[in-house]
Amino acid sequence: MSFLNHTKIAVIGGGSWATALIKILCEQNHVQIRWWLRNQKDIDHIRKFNHNPSYLSDVVLSPKKVKVFEKTTDAVKGADYIILAVPAAFIQESLQHLSAKHLQGKRIVSAIKGMVPGQNALVTDWAAEAFGIEMKDTCVIAGPCHAEEVALEKQSYLTIASTECPAAEDFAELMTCRYVTANALDDLYGVEYAAVMKNIVALACGITHGLGYGDNFQAVLVSNAMQEIGSLVTALDPRERNLSSSAYLGDLLVTAYSQFSRNRLFGNMIGRGYSVKAAQLEMKMIAEGYYATRSIQELNKTYHVNLPITNAVYSILYEEHAPAAVMNELKKLLK
Repeated sequence: MSFLNHTKIAVIGGGSWATALIKILCEQNHVQIRWWLRNQKDIDHIRKFNHNPSYLSDVVLSPKKVKVFEKTTDAVKGADYIILAVPAAFIQESLQHLSAKHLQGKRIVSAIKGMVPGQNALVTDWAAEAFGIEMKDTCVIAGPCHAEEVALEKQSYLTIASTECPAAEDFAELMTCRYVTANALDDLYGVEYAAVMKNIVALACGITHGLGYGDNFQAVLVSNAMQEIGSLVTALDPRERNLSSSAYLGDLLVTAYSQFSRNRLFGNMIGRGYSVKAAQLEMKMIAEGYYATRSIQELNKTYHVNLPITNAVYSILYEEHAPAAVMNELKKLLK
């Protein structure tokens, strides 16, 4: 796609990650952003004050480059790319007014690190089936990168993955700016499944932290988790890949350890004695790992991969087993 004329990018979602991605895109001279948000008060506020009042409110957005819309059909009109940046649990509801005709000829970019609940499907697979999109026109955005550090303009790295490098390379160019380096990779499924799994691992890290386990244990937990992720990804999409690279290991580490990780925070609350419902009510943002845990558990009934960490998190979140007892059993399986 030519950058000679303005590249039009629709962003679906009003949260912190959507806001951070828009901030990055605003660094480009030849980009126009068409932003759909659910909340009408936020839309009105952005139009008047040029910042999102609910997320990353210190980020000032260029009114010359960003236009907000109440309807998804209006937001995607004329767009070259459509970035999906809503929680996976809300993707079907958010796109309910769109049809295959609305998305025809556009590239779809998933910034969602979760699976569609109930269908146990990756967002890219769901979108391809729902809207007749060819996989070569689909990309995913992976880290290691937190929205909060993008807002602070901390040096950050992104991986743009697709089934074919040209699509990923085009979008990686758009996502590269003075404080973000974006690299292209032709492993859409490996990157997307690894991103789903790392949220489950972050939940486990949070739970153990809430229980009082220290850094020594969490280092062992994360190293075992990397093996678990590798086993599952290989079973789901067998191919040669370097799991120690930033798209896989780097994304896992930042989510497992960072103060900004919502999945780690959610797990920490569970470890400290919160019920799932109480933790969800207290958190303003969605922890994708909660829904992903069930999806991966269901998916693995077909593949039968040994997933002790995922099993432990599922046991705590969905079977209501005591976190202390479950982690006491898990620690016997780690090496």
